[in-house]
Amino acid sequence: MQKSLIHKFLIVGVLTVLIGIPLMMIQFTIAERMAFRAEAVRTISADSVREQTVVGPVLVIPYVEEYEREEAVQGETLKTRIEKHAVPHRLLVYPNDLQISGGIDTDNRYRGIHKVLIYSGQYQVAGDFTLPALADFQRTKPDSRLTLDKPFVALSISDVRGIRNIPRIDWNGQQIEFEQGSKLTSFKDGLHANVDITDWKQPANVKFSFGLELDGIERLHFTPVAKNNRVTLKSKWPHPQFGGQFLPSPKDRSITSNGFSATWNISALATNAQQQLTRMETARKSGENGAGSSVERVDSFGVAFIEPVNIYSQADRAVKYGLLFVALTFAAFFLFEVLKRLPIHPVQYVLVGLALALFFLLLISLSEHIQFVLAYLIASGACILLIGFYLAHVLRNRMRGFGFGAGLTVLYGVLFGLLQSENNALVMGSILLFAVLSAIMITTRKVDWYQIGKPADAALQG
Repeated sequence: MQKSLIHKFLIVGVLTVLIGIPLMMIQFTIAERMAFRAEAVRTISADSVREQTVVGPVLVIPYVEEYEREEAVQGETLKTRIEKHAVPHRLLVYPNDLQISGGIDTDNRYRGIHKVLIYSGQYQVAGDFTLPALADFQRTKPDSRLTLDKPFVALSISDVRGIRNIPRIDWNGQQIEFEQGSKLTSFKDGLHANVDITDWKQPANVKFSFGLELDGIERLHFTPVAKNNRVTLKSKWPHPQFGGQFLPSPKDRSITSNGFSATWNISALATNAQQQLTRMETARKSGENGAGSSVERVDSFGVAFIEPVNIYSQADRAVKYGLLFVALTFAAFFLFEVLKRLPIHPVQYVLVGLALALFFLLLISLSEHIQFVLAYLIASGACILLIGFYLAHVLRNRMRGFGFGAGLTVLYGVLFGLLQSENNALVMGSILLFAVLSAIMITTRKVDWYQIGKPADAALQG
């Protein structure tokens, strides 16, 4: 192979790497825009409401256990005295059945050009508790005396700014208004309602229900604290993302262009939420630091109201194919140059490479203002027309310019398919590379590379 051919190959390789610099700069720009969008979500959350997590309702029964115990006198042998103890306890009673049904509307909030989804829900909560008998309470000594404090129903809500009504709980037919604060030690934000329980002699069943209007941002979570939990959510938002430790079964969910409906059925056999919450309450009550507790979060499930197309993540994925675009285009130039004996100057390589790189900058800037598909069409169309027009003059033939433009159209079409099919991106990219390599090998199968670059008379003599 002639030295001039090797030099040209090295120059093209160096130019390909150099074009990677503006591609990296564009990728940094996309990362900055993603950070700006995250900051927009944070500021909207700070100004209005955060994503919501609902824990409860749980019936909490505070009581004090008093007992006497004989203890040794410190520093003296064979001497004891009677010590009186008063130990505070909290008994957490979880619902037998808990049913939550909600209808959720969505709206948009803006920070500059960034859009964030806000949801507003109306929920009906109903269920029942089995009240324990006094004999079932936890005791340190069997003969200890118990003094019961006022029991209350606790409902933890992660951001109380989203509460739009003053809910009233129907406690066995008695209407009781909720008050501020959950009075739980592990989830302090929320509501509580003091309830009346007069008979502690034997277990009894109490039914409850209440309505709740709650706003939040992007995500909504519930905790399955009951023995049997049934949560049904409906919304006109057509792109829900279900998450958490539990998903609605396929037969209990429906997603259409008009919205979604989903039902979760979760039993206490499938979750440790009751044990987790009890341990957290016990650890906090005993003075342990929450960060050092072995259980720091409770099982939950829910739904996210977010845009189905994240323009920044898709643009970031697209840029990762940018160097491949440049390499394929430069390879086509190189083959055209050596096969057609039509020299292409390194500056012309650079200009075409920069045009390819600018596609990704156009894509991200346009998609912040218009739909991603339309932004992709405009950005790719502009680059294809510019490069095709330029190459029609560089290659001294209009059809050659159109041919390169058609090839770029195929590449941009394949890239769009890769972006839309994230799960199949690897196999589609592998097929694309194999197809390109096959085309190069078939096109150059009869080329005598030792003759490429020799003067015409030397080639004839050879």
